[in-house]
Amino acid sequence: MTDETAQEFYGRWADLYDVVARRTPGIARLRRRVATACRLEPGDTVVEMGCGTGANLPYLRERVGPEGTVIGIDFTRPVLERARDATAAYDNVHVLRADATEPPFGATVDDGVDEQIDAILATFVVGMLEEPERGVDDWCDLVKPGGHVVLANAARSEAWYAPPVNAAFRAIVVLSTPPTAKLRYENEPHVRLDEKIDAAHTRLRERAVAVADESHVFGVVRLTGGRLPDD
Repeated sequence: MTDETAQEFYGRWADLYDVVARRTPGIARLRRRVATACRLEPGDTVVEMGCGTGANLPYLRERVGPEGTVIGIDFTRPVLERARDATAAYDNVHVLRADATEPPFGATVDDGVDEQIDAILATFVVGMLEEPERGVDDWCDLVKPGGHVVLANAARSEAWYAPPVNAAFRAIVVLSTPPTAKLRYENEPHVRLDEKIDAAHTRLRERAVAVADESHVFGVVRLTGGRLPDD
């Protein structure tokens, strides 16, 4: 899948994704929990990789307050237009068009830029990366010592009631996988998605010194938050 294909696909469905992101029952509570997991304080700076239509940004802004900074990054222009509209009332929320694997920040804290990043959040993003472990490594390197990285992703449930939940999950993954929906795949997209998410969350556990794992929405949403070493 090329970047152009992905941008065209997600741009075409931006309106529907925005409705799902904001109107799904229980989604506001989940987004608030994700923002809380970032362990933010008033005045902090937080970056969301793959912010989509900006559904998380107001919750992050609640945590950092008017004196903090919230930065949302996504590569799909129609999606970002909705994110900008959703946060237009906040002068400390900034939305940038960029690739989450190549964020527009310096590579080290020595340049005086990235030492201000207190937390990075990525929701439903790592499954789209070719190398999810590398993406997590890059994000961990951007956060200042003692900062936090939080991942939230959808994968197959491991609960006792998983079979019907996972059947529905597979259908959703197929319908949301560009460039189009198919009935048969050489490599099942939901299986590959699970592998990527497992790899990303495992890498964060390896990089962090304090880790919290949670599951939500019938065990489908996996939340991992980690505090990075202080030195």
